[in-house]
Amino acid sequence: MRSNIGKTALFLAAAVAMSSATAAWAAPLTVVATTPELGAVAGAVGGPETKITVLAKPTEDPHFVDARPSHIVTLNHADALIEGGAELEVGWLPPLVDGARNPKILPGAPGRIIASEGIQLLDVPASVDRSQGEIHAAGNPHFMMDPANARIVAAHVADAFCRIDASGCPRYRENAQKFQASLDGRMKGWSATLAPFAGRAIVTYHATWRYFCQRFGLSCGIYLEPKPGIPPSPPHLAEVIRKMTDGGIKIILVEPYQPRRVAETVAEHTGAVLVSVAQFPGGLPGTEGDYLTLMDTNVKAIAAALAGSK
Repeated sequence: MRSNIGKTALFLAAAVAMSSATAAWAAPLTVVATTPELGAVAGAVGGPETKITVLAKPTEDPHFVDARPSHIVTLNHADALIEGGAELEVGWLPPLVDGARNPKILPGAPGRIIASEGIQLLDVPASVDRSQGEIHAAGNPHFMMDPANARIVAAHVADAFCRIDASGCPRYRENAQKFQASLDGRMKGWSATLAPFAGRAIVTYHATWRYFCQRFGLSCGIYLEPKPGIPPSPPHLAEVIRKMTDGGIKIILVEPYQPRRVAETVAEHTGAVLVSVAQFPGGLPGTEGDYLTLMDTNVKAIAAALAGSK
């Protein structure tokens, strides 16, 4: 009798262990993204079964994210961490990763995903020194403003998810392909919408829109900040006003975290229109969690402003 009881107990213990192991194996991926657009692409690839947490707010400057203790806890439980790379998060992410003590997301681990890998970065400096402002040695990190790069990132994320969770790989591949197909369809529309304005110039606060302008044939080489990360000075703004007046430039793009009053001052002297845009889903109303909707909104707003400024 005791023997049967012992066998039964062993069987139940083994069943519980197998059940726990199966549950752990089948658990959805827990993914942390540094910025909202990366989180949106990760969500599209992972699907509803994947838990996505984003560290930066959509209205927050990604160079200067307010790191919080809760971020360390979030990273401690992550199966994967997706960062933009190209030194965008260098000022705030490393201490959080160190504090999380999670080997899954350390540099070089399968769960550490660098979105900029495989991207042809713009504005790579020949040399770097402090006189140039806060430039990035690897190049301009705002590459997701070119939708074609989002296509590359989706494939990259799917590859990484497959390495982490082989059982879910077919689903990740299918989701990535669906996202890419939707993006390709939207890209045709975005290109057609902006085609009539090829060569037109716009002014931005920071070099966030370099990739967007290159993709859609616009010019955006005039910035309200004199150098990356350096606040505008009166002499620099006077030079911006002169260039805008001489070139008949009537469009200034403003993102949620940028000082709007500076742009308003320039607009008052040039008759320019301020266009509210964002590089992150959720930065504009109705764009929460959806990269494609964000780009739709940006393209429509910029095209409408260009059409009205002829």
